[in-house]
Amino acid sequence: MAIQAIEITETETPLEETMSLNHSRLIYRLSILLSQYDARFDIMPELELELSAGRSKPDLSIFQNLSFNWKEDVLRYTEAPITAIEILSPTQAYDALTSKIWKIYFPSHVRSAWIVMPSIQTVQLFLPDQAVQNFTECMFTDPITDIKIDLRILFK
Repeated sequence: MAIQAIEITETETPLEETMSLNHSRLIYRLSILLSQYDARFDIMPELELELSAGRSKPDLSIFQNLSFNWKEDVLRYTEAPITAIEILSPTQAYDALTSKIWKIYFPSHVRSAWIVMPSIQTVQLFLPDQAVQNFTECMFTDPITDIKIDLRILFK
């Protein structure tokens, strides 16, 4: 009887995009600043979403208060957040983020999206069927959630 040798090789799965220092700091600072809205919203960092228009993982997602089942977890959440927040990292293309907003988030019924741009200390607000609004060194307000963020504190 002939013995057949089978070579077993390990395949590496690509690592998730490396998070920069500023990116990590902004996720933390936004989480702290958004915590004052905890009675109204659930703020979810890095939650995998399986939306009607595609898969995504915003840096932060804002949901109306959710119900949690601590005995059974969910790997990819299928309900659209009210707001998706993306932080532009040094390795990302701006067009990739705007494309995600227009092609995945808004068709899936996300009602507002933010792009936080650390290098120019700016937050852009995206609303369906409206021009993009830029906020720098001021009080940022999302009219969908009525969330207010002082950008001087965010970028201090």
